[in-house]
Amino acid sequence: MKRPKSLPRFRDEDAEREFWAREESADYLDWSRAKRVVFPNLKPSTRTISLRLPESLLADLKVLAHRIDTPYQSLMKVYLAERVMRELRKGRTPEELAAQLREPAAPYGRGGQPRKRSSVGNPPRRGKKS
Repeated sequence: MKRPKSLPRFRDEDAEREFWAREESADYLDWSRAKRVVFPNLKPSTRTISLRLPESLLADLKVLAHRIDTPYQSLMKVYLAERVMRELRKGRTPEELAAQLREPAAPYGRGGQPRKRSSVGNPPRRGKKS
C-alpha cells in the first residue's frame, strides 16, 4: 500500500466536514492498521417529533410496554428501529414499500386507503343560512 497523504489543518468542524464529504478516507488513513473501539458512554443524538397514532394502537403499545415494565416510548423506538433495519436489509424498491403500505388489512388505521366520510355521530348537514 502506498503511503497515506497527510491530513490538512482545519479551521473548524464545518471545514473538516466539507473535506471528508469530498475526499476518500483511504487516501489519508491506513485502514489495515485500524482497531475497533467502543464508546460505551456515548448516546446517539435524538430529535423530538410529533406523531399522531390511532388511539387503539397507542393503547396496545402501552399494554405491551407495561407487560415488560418499560416506557412505551422506548418500546416504540425499539419496534421502529427493528422494522427499519429489516426493511433496509430486504432492499425493497420504493414501489414495493408503497404497495405494502396500501394493504387493506392493516390492523390500525386505514392502511394507506383514502378515508371514507361517515355520517355516524355527525349531525345532518343543513343548507346555508341566508
